[in-house]
Amino acid sequence: MEEVGREHDSSVVVVAVEDFSAAKDTSTVNTKPTRRYPLTSLVAILALITLVGVYIFSLSLKQNGMLFGLKQTNMIEKEREQPCHNSSIPESEIPYVHYPSPDTYSRKECACTPVRFFAILSMQRSGSGWFETLLNSHENISSNGEIFSVKDRRSNITAITKTLDKLYNLDWVSSAAKNECTAAVGLKWMLNQGLMKNHQEIAAYFNRRGVSAIFLLRRNLLQRYVSILANDYDRNTKQLNGTHKAHVHHRGQADVLAQYKPTIDTKSLIAELKRSDKLAADGLASFKKIRNIVLYYEDVVSNHTKLTDVLDFLKLPKTKLSSRHVKIHTKRLRDNIGNWVDVYNTLNGTQYESFLNGRR
Repeated sequence: MEEVGREHDSSVVVVAVEDFSAAKDTSTVNTKPTRRYPLTSLVAILALITLVGVYIFSLSLKQNGMLFGLKQTNMIEKEREQPCHNSSIPESEIPYVHYPSPDTYSRKECACTPVRFFAILSMQRSGSGWFETLLNSHENISSNGEIFSVKDRRSNITAITKTLDKLYNLDWVSSAAKNECTAAVGLKWMLNQGLMKNHQEIAAYFNRRGVSAIFLLRRNLLQRYVSILANDYDRNTKQLNGTHKAHVHHRGQADVLAQYKPTIDTKSLIAELKRSDKLAADGLASFKKIRNIVLYYEDVVSNHTKLTDVLDFLKLPKTKLSSRHVKIHTKRLRDNIGNWVDVYNTLNGTQYESFLNGRR
């Protein structure tokens, strides 16, 4: 009996020991890590993070360089100019007041002198050359001529905006450039010099940059046509000592040029007048949403208060404006046309009949 009991106890002990060992083994297995990452994997991850950081940093440098170093045509106005606060300027005028920072010189004490941007929109032989010299006689106005008569400058909208940016940043060099206290800067732009071809983009540019348009047109398109033909003739013949003169400063020179009386092709005359009429109308329609003033050559000649209206439009001090230009054709229109009778018969009774009575 005792032996049987001892055998029983011994088996119990053995079982208990075996159970403990199994539990110990299980515990030992569970405390070991399930996976180990090789050192090469960690190095690869760190390298990838470093590359991403360098790339982001380079993008940041590039962006800063574009904002502060580059002068591209798509620069935001606020980044190109540093506005000065002037409480006397009405809120409605603020979009048209600018404080450019030229790249080529310093405006010094005039840095906070407001500058107005403008563009004279016109057609050839409409008095725009004379009109521009009048504006340039004002000490605060710089109008820089037909910048876009050079084809490369109007080859595409990018070239156009690049040229305009340089002009309105006061970095354009010309004989019309004033001092650092210029209060109005602009140009003379013919409708057929890329203006109408890119009118939508240019109108958007004018709106964005706060450019005001000064239209100068001619009511009597027949007189304009006579001037075009006479100017073309002198370009080919160079009547003044072998030199072509589109504008003159002496009465004697004007009299020489006025001696030529063109013979007008009456078969194409009405079509030519219609073409000119449509171009002017399209120009007015294309830029009607731009802040603008519309002038006619005949009105400016007969009523000098029109020049005061322009100065008011540009918000500039009133002063007497002058020009050295001498008018070429001063006689009656019939005395400036070689085949006047044919022209009269062609236009009489048409919508252009009133042109026949023009003197200047």
